[in-house]
Amino acid sequence: MPTINIVGFGTCEVAEGTRLVKAIKACGVDIGHRCGGFARCTTCRVEFIEGEPDVMTRAEYEKLKESGLFGKVRLACQIVVDRDMTVKPLMRVSEQGWSDPGPEPEDSVTPEAVFIPISELERE
Repeated sequence: MPTINIVGFGTCEVAEGTRLVKAIKACGVDIGHRCGGFARCTTCRVEFIEGEPDVMTRAEYEKLKESGLFGKVRLACQIVVDRDMTVKPLMRVSEQGWSDPGPEPEDSVTPEAVFIPISELERE
């Protein structure tokens, strides 16, 4: 099982194939996901320290480009845990003053994911 190291919170193991946003939440961190994991809000943004995937969904790419965040952060709702990762969640419920993190994300990446190498997306 992959290990997720969450900066400032410690390490936990999660099942391979788990959405990163759900893995972070299962590890006890109050990460935001205000849109329910559909790559519409960027509140599940994370900074990768190690283990960043070299693929990205079209939805994540478009949202990060639109927000001026491409190349700076990733959206945990659009990432599937397939390796050990070290991440820093950037928007937590307790720090933002929200009453809840948002609707519960589905188990599978939504919208339906097609993972594209980031190098291909950067050429667009």
